[in-house]
Amino acid sequence: MSLPPIDPPRHLLLATPEGRILLFGLLGVLLLAIGIGLAWLVAPEQAFTYIVMAGLNLSIGRAAGMSFGYASGLGHEQVIPINMLIETVQVIVVYPLFALTWTHLIDTPRWNALMGRMRTAATQHQGRVQRFGILGLFFFVFTPFWMTGPVVGAIIGFLIGLRPWVNLGVVLGATYVAIGVWALLLNELNRWLGAYNQLAPFALVMALILLALSGKLLRSPRNGHRPT
Repeated sequence: MSLPPIDPPRHLLLATPEGRILLFGLLGVLLLAIGIGLAWLVAPEQAFTYIVMAGLNLSIGRAAGMSFGYASGLGHEQVIPINMLIETVQVIVVYPLFALTWTHLIDTPRWNALMGRMRTAATQHQGRVQRFGILGLFFFVFTPFWMTGPVVGAIIGFLIGLRPWVNLGVVLGATYVAIGVWALLLNELNRWLGAYNQLAPFALVMALILLALSGKLLRSPRNGHRPT
């Protein structure tokens, strides 16, 4: 007769590097919420722009979020640090949650299902990244293709055995470089298309993203019939 599983003590969370990273990430979420709340009290229209930019980054990607920021009249001094902050907080919350779920320090059906989907997304690219190690992970996060963002990159780093702080250093370093490159590209795009309409660069970026998503959806049924 098998014994029922024993839940590990919750104090063990803070005994792990991932638990401490998660605590730091949750503190970042709190400070971010306080900052947005204060900005809403002082300048609600600008705060609303920040919220939409953050939402687009989290739901679609940095290209959508940053292009919306520039289309709304924000400059590099606002778009770059805000998107860096959003992606940093996203990584240092979701990555440790994945690691703690993997080791069963966090063990609930809802989190297991969510992290299972993220693991599936990561394992699709794990082989290519693992072949080149840290350099492969850096370029995986840096490249602007669908599902190559910092969260998936951090999960791949965990799966290939990188130490937590090395993993975060590589992933966040690649993220910051990518945001800088996107800022330069979108600035040029705004310079070329902004003369016609302020929202034209944002519309073009969104059209390209929707085109990429459509191609992914069209390919998925065929992929589903491939033998495993």
